[in-house]
Amino acid sequence: MPAPSYDFSKRAAIVTGAGGGMGEAIALALAKAGAAVTAIDVKPCPDSLKAAGSLIAYAQGDLRDAAFVEQTVAAAYERSGRLDYLANVAGVLWFGRDKSLLDMNLEVWDEVMDINLKSMVLTSRAAAPFMRKSKGSAMVHFSTIQWMRGDLKPQDAYQASKAAVSAMSRSLAMQLAADGIRSNCVCPGPTLTPLQARWDTDEIRRQVADFVPLKRIGTADDMANAALFLLSDGAGFITGVDLVVDGGVLLH
Repeated sequence: MPAPSYDFSKRAAIVTGAGGGMGEAIALALAKAGAAVTAIDVKPCPDSLKAAGSLIAYAQGDLRDAAFVEQTVAAAYERSGRLDYLANVAGVLWFGRDKSLLDMNLEVWDEVMDINLKSMVLTSRAAAPFMRKSKGSAMVHFSTIQWMRGDLKPQDAYQASKAAVSAMSRSLAMQLAADGIRSNCVCPGPTLTPLQARWDTDEIRRQVADFVPLKRIGTADDMANAALFLLSDGAGFITGVDLVVDGGVLLH
């Protein structure tokens, strides 16, 4: 099925976590729809984003660094003279290190919280003053269905940090509504991205797909489609929601 068509021309966006997976897909989709994109990640720029040419400017750095975030967001605004969209996609999921709060090293807890939550706080703080200058601005933050359910093999820091992302998104939605800025979350279910390197055989992927009522694993493009809808004018009366994109997993 072809992806929905959007027109983001003469608009500007920032996408974090754009060095791979969902963030990369969102940055490419926004650029394809005409937006001037500033893509941010601690990893080097992927070839796919380089191929997009002048529509995508890449900034490599640590999103936990407030000075780097402020400078990069300001540069994104200067580049286009506006800032319409913010997509907070950066995050980590550390299997083996991130586990039950009863057992895990709390230094890992702190690091996951900084990467998954503090980065979202810093980018939102830096972007909001510029987004107030544009009409019909929108933020989309990436959470997870995991914060809505338990897990026999938990990643508690990941789960708690993503629950906080959803909570902060709703708070921002209320705080920024009068400025015409919307804030929503995408909550992915099982999605085949570099974060899920553990699904490394056809048999494992088949088992995961069988658990999903729609009988397939989600893709980065599925999540990009959801994000672009929430950013678009078509979602202009939607704010403060968590959009579950999980193929029906929460129906179990």
